[in-house]
Amino acid sequence: MLELTNLESGYGELTVLHDISFHVENEIFAVLGANGAGKSTLLKTLAKLLPVKNGSIAMDGADITATPGYELPDMGVAYVPQERNVFPDLSVAENLSLGGLVGVRSKEEKLEEVYSLFPRLADRKSQVAGSLSGGEGQMLAVGRALMQDPKIILLDEPSAGLSPLLVDVLFENISAIRKERGVSIVLAEQNAVKTLEVADRVLVLSLGRIHLLEKAKKLNMKQLKEAYHI
Repeated sequence: MLELTNLESGYGELTVLHDISFHVENEIFAVLGANGAGKSTLLKTLAKLLPVKNGSIAMDGADITATPGYELPDMGVAYVPQERNVFPDLSVAENLSLGGLVGVRSKEEKLEEVYSLFPRLADRKSQVAGSLSGGEGQMLAVGRALMQDPKIILLDEPSAGLSPLLVDVLFENISAIRKERGVSIVLAEQNAVKTLEVADRVLVLSLGRIHLLEKAKKLNMKQLKEAYHI
């Protein structure tokens, strides 16, 4: 579905990612690594918020390296950033409706699915998004992404700042999205333990390079500690 070949990316003259090559299938594909490893840079590059300095990105076999970011939703790519991922002055329902502008299914049908997956959002649909808790805000951001009827969702550290209880709920929802909706997920995370519980494959970055790429079930803590320089 998504394939990167010898990708290099970064900020201005600073190159953060070096020679990144992998493909994403119908799966939860996790990206792990310590702070500064390049996880968010990778997702921002996939979302076309950062330019590709070298290499290529393909979607369903078509080269999208030069495709502008605003065309990605129509191609089935949804991006949920780590911060500022909801419109705080709009209600929950209005935020979701904005996501529903993409896709061919009716907004009502998609709203019903999102409210079924996230009952808290249904209870708060008239509430202003800026007044939600951190966990509810993340649910709303993911729900709005689902309203696009995506083939693949790019999730950038969705558990950041959440309580342990809400982290458990969040990862249960991520797993449910994959199983019930068949949506592929690229998940950049700091929480390695919870990520390994839901991921199919794991890419571990270290200083902007691939340290290892393995099936989640085959990874052990010794390998992760080496990548995290612990």
